[in-house]
Amino acid sequence: MSVRVLVADDQEIVRTGLTIILNTQPGIEVVGGAGDGRQAVELARRLRPDVCLFDIRMPGMDGIEATRALAGPTVAQPLAVVVITTFDLDEYVYAALRAGARGFLLKEAGPALLSQAVHAAANGDALIAPSVTTRLLKAFADADPAAPRQQPIDALTDREEQVLVAVARGRTNQEIAAELHITLSTVKSHVTSLMTKLGVRNRVEVAMWAYETNRGRRHW
Repeated sequence: MSVRVLVADDQEIVRTGLTIILNTQPGIEVVGGAGDGRQAVELARRLRPDVCLFDIRMPGMDGIEATRALAGPTVAQPLAVVVITTFDLDEYVYAALRAGARGFLLKEAGPALLSQAVHAAANGDALIAPSVTTRLLKAFADADPAAPRQQPIDALTDREEQVLVAVARGRTNQEIAAELHITLSTVKSHVTSLMTKLGVRNRVEVAMWAYETNRGRRHW
């Protein structure tokens, strides 16, 4: 079955372009489009798409607010949201990840990366633009005045620490498996265990936790 996607961008030409690109990718179908965050939230709640692809800067309700409304900590049945932006170091991107986004891409990302991000989000994974993953997380973890992250419920194993750092560096499960010489299923088990121990919902939050507790920055 195709991954059903809702696209939201206030620029019609961008929205149309993204829709055309996504509809030409195998296994992806755009089921709706919105020109602002409020309309996007309404459509998402009605259509229940597999993935929402939201621009950050939209009038009325922006992409951050829309993401929080659909994927925030208080949402009982959160939807998968991927944010897309023009800028590779943008405080709004970090805020969107805080609000519950599964990941983000730059608008200049090609069709292949866009397709990967959509499929990853639909599968409960996350994809952040490789060119900005560690740089963005490191920059905003350094600048974030928020209280320190809580420590794990249970201590991390040595292998979990290795997987944690790899996730923080933006590595995919396949790349982690190759780097650590373990199976893909083992990587997935470690990532699931990390999410449980850290009390987070997805690998984006795993990466954020790593940087905010200095794990990721030690290996930068």
